[in-house]
Amino acid sequence: MIRAKKVLAAALATGLLLCGCGAEEEEVIEPVVPNVEEATEYMDSVEIEVEVPTSYTFMRTGEEYGEIVEATYYSTTCEKDRPVNIVLPVGYDEDKSYPVLYVLHGIFCDQTTMMNSNSTHIVIQNMIKDGLAKDMIIVFPYIYASKEHDTCAEISVETSAEYDNFLNDLVTDLMPYMAENYAVAQGKKNTAVLGFSMGGREALAIGFTYPDLFGYVGAIAPAPGLVPGQDWAMTHPGQFQNDELVFSDDIMPWLLMICCGDNDHTVGTFPKTYHELLDTNGVDHIWYEIPGSDHGDPAVLSGTYNFCKYAFGYESTAAEEPAE
Repeated sequence: MIRAKKVLAAALATGLLLCGCGAEEEEVIEPVVPNVEEATEYMDSVEIEVEVPTSYTFMRTGEEYGEIVEATYYSTTCEKDRPVNIVLPVGYDEDKSYPVLYVLHGIFCDQTTMMNSNSTHIVIQNMIKDGLAKDMIIVFPYIYASKEHDTCAEISVETSAEYDNFLNDLVTDLMPYMAENYAVAQGKKNTAVLGFSMGGREALAIGFTYPDLFGYVGAIAPAPGLVPGQDWAMTHPGQFQNDELVFSDDIMPWLLMICCGDNDHTVGTFPKTYHELLDTNGVDHIWYEIPGSDHGDPAVLSGTYNFCKYAFGYESTAAEEPAE
């Protein structure tokens, strides 16, 4: 079972504050406070566009796109070097700081899949060009976090646990690597995760485990196994029990979004089951279906577009407390 690691999260936040890249002064991270009411209000403002033009998946003639860095980082979690693709904003400037979106692939895939098969980085950059999304660093990690194996060979309880281990790799190794080597804006309001299929399941697990670190969480056609269940492949023990899928400290992402094609023959109705469970548990979130979509596009395009349109968009309207 996954348990929220509050001490680790606090230590990570402190470490990220001290190792900001490219800034002359230390960046001040706003304290994490209960924000359920603010999250509800923000999600109430979201307007979903289910059908998104496929033109967003193509590079535009004469337009500049961000540099793609094929990097490796050492994972103390997996005890080896691990690959990651990093897409920098056009005009990337180390003296600035940028919010970060982590994009998580599906089972049997790798850090290149969402770029090559879904053009996710192109979609987001075209949105930025159209003023629909904020400038950001986009990170495509390899989420199969196994010490013993480099690739996943089967669907099993054991391999699922190695995908789940990415949560540890992410907060312990990859996020500090990004903070040390790139101009990353710190804090929950500048950190997002979006995943597809198995990556969607892990994105939800990340959001519920680290709501103090991730302000925006999206899952497109999330795979079974977040909670106990049975599918065609196996019996899933669950990363959480049903009643654990809550934000117990009243700290949650400002955006929690789940979507899926209504003709998905791979994950079936599991995404809708997650939506219904969150409703039962009183967790505010956004849920919608993409008519006619199976396991892939147009659901991936729709989910990416709608999530990135609102990622990094929350602005506090609360008055500042007077200094003592």
